[in-house]
Amino acid sequence: MFTGLIADLGTVLAVERDGEDATLRVRTALAGELRPGDSIAVNGVCLTATCVADDEFEAHAIAETLRRSTLGALAAGDPVNLELALRADGRLGGHVVQGHVDGMGTVAEVREEGTSRVVAIDADPALMALVVEKGSIAVDGVSLTVSALRPSGFEVSLIPETLARTTLGRALVAQPVNLEGDILAKHVQRLMEAQT
Repeated sequence: MFTGLIADLGTVLAVERDGEDATLRVRTALAGELRPGDSIAVNGVCLTATCVADDEFEAHAIAETLRRSTLGALAAGDPVNLELALRADGRLGGHVVQGHVDGMGTVAEVREEGTSRVVAIDADPALMALVVEKGSIAVDGVSLTVSALRPSGFEVSLIPETLARTTLGRALVAQPVNLEGDILAKHVQRLMEAQT
């Protein structure tokens, strides 16, 4: 489990393809806190560290993960949002993020608003059923508050700290992003479906 509070902006060193799967090698200051077998969220996708060195780690991504997320498009030199799994004695500063991406959205608009930046994201209608204004959503692993709903998606307002510490500070129109809806909304939706 994660909180959506990004601990480091890592750099992809290599993406090695093996058939439909891939191994990511990422440089990060967090490597010293990782052991093989530990979970780490990479752009919001929960992966397992398979090999750890002084300032880097490797993680294997299977075909399903590459299809459902933006990880399949990563290349050497790309920045990635990184978060270590939440410890049981840690603070839940963002919201409950599982690292199980529901799908991808597309950046539809980016505009400045005072010291913040508003990013509008188009998303699949099935995912939008889980999104409410002022509710939580994870975008590329970042815990955010939905600031507005749009006919084809939603908006988030990014504070300067988020812009500086995550890949969202570089978000461009037409860029795909990983989306994870709020787990509580998923459970409520499932309960409601079961009663009809």
